[in-house]
Amino acid sequence: MPYLSPLDTEGDPEKAGGMATIIEHTPPYFVGYFVGSLSEQSVNRALARALIRLAPRELEFTEMVIKDLPLYNRDLDGHFPQVAIDFKAAIAEQDALLFVTPEYNRSIPGALKNAIDWASRPYGANVIARKATAVIGASPGAIGTAVAQQGLRSILSFLNAPQMNAPEAYISARPGLITPDGEVTNPATEDFLRAYMVSFFEYIERVLTVVPGPGRE
Repeated sequence: MPYLSPLDTEGDPEKAGGMATIIEHTPPYFVGYFVGSLSEQSVNRALARALIRLAPRELEFTEMVIKDLPLYNRDLDGHFPQVAIDFKAAIAEQDALLFVTPEYNRSIPGALKNAIDWASRPYGANVIARKATAVIGASPGAIGTAVAQQGLRSILSFLNAPQMNAPEAYISARPGLITPDGEVTNPATEDFLRAYMVSFFEYIERVLTVVPGPGRE
């Protein structure tokens, strides 16, 4: 909602009407999603499909495919392989990023970390910065990827990516909870995941809403 701000009038209430201008990027919002597991049978791939099914229609999803990326090597800074160039370009086109990850040895999978390294290098060419992000994951264990998510959040914080801090989502994936095509068989879990995606949509709106400071148009 517009608000009165003396700084925006430069001391003259009649100049600019005494109102700040709010610039809002309207839907649809483009969301790139990462599946941290390379397995086609991964419960996290099924979870990603479920999240897409349950998301508000104002969100449009594209997978940021990580399986074809070679291991990051700083010797390639300045002459990236084409697959890495295309990967970074795809991320740059998104309004927001959704990370759906398993937990391996109390951390995120190496393939996901490798993808993030490509996306953020070389210095000054970080395409993750300033994009609204959300983190979620499923695991057969009781803690549902909580430790991996905390590590990923630390990485995203360093990369200057705004994060949806709540609601948190640590999914304990019992057999049959989510079908391979993304159908959630438990109504309470389905309601939770739907609410999670509504919250992410609202968070994206907030991140993409800018109130210009003094002297900006």
